[in-house]
Amino acid sequence: METVQLEVSRFHREYLRELSIPHTQLLALADAVPGEAYGWRPAADARSFSEALVHIAAGNLMLLYRSGVHTADVMDLCGSVEGERVAQWLAVVHKCLLLERTVTEKPAVIELLRRSFETVRQSFAAVSEEELGAARELFGEATTTRRFYLRILAHSDEHMGQAIAYVRFMGLKVPWPDPVKEMERAVAAAASV
Repeated sequence: METVQLEVSRFHREYLRELSIPHTQLLALADAVPGEAYGWRPAADARSFSEALVHIAAGNLMLLYRSGVHTADVMDLCGSVEGERVAQWLAVVHKCLLLERTVTEKPAVIELLRRSFETVRQSFAAVSEEELGAARELFGEATTTRRFYLRILAHSDEHMGQAIAYVRFMGLKVPWPDPVKEMERAVAAAASV
C-alpha cells in the first residue's frame, strides 16, 4: 500500500511547535506535582489541580469533536450523545464536567492529558489546508476548522497559566528554568563581555 505524504505548510509547522509548548510543560507540571496534591484548590469554588488538567484534556477532545474529528479517543469522551446541536453540546459538556470529578488520580490524569494532546497533534498533522478552511460553527458563530485548532491552543495556554499559578501557590517550583532569570543571566553575561 502506498503512503500518501501530506505537504506540511508553514502554518502546520508553526502550530505544532506552539502546541508542543503546553503539551510538554503541562505534562512536566503534572509529573512534578505529588499525587496527594492533585486535590488542592485555591478556593472552594475553584477547580482542583487535577480538575484543571482534566479540563484541558477534555476541552481538547471536545473541540476536536466539534471540528469533525471522530477518532477513538475523541469518541470515547464525546460519542453517543443524543439530541439536536445545543442539547448534544450540553451533553458533551456534562460528560466533561463528570470526567473532571472522577478522573483525579495522578496516573490517570497524566494519561488523559497525554492522550488528548497526542490526539490533537495527530489530527492536526493529518488535516489539509483545504480542510482547515472548511466552514464550521463555534458557539453559534460561523467560523472554520482552523479556529477550532486555534481555540485548543489558546485554551491550553490559558489553563497552563492556571496550573502554573496553582503549583506556585502550593509552594512548589515549576520543573523548567525560569525564562526571565535566563534572560537576565544572558543580559548580564553580554554586559560583562
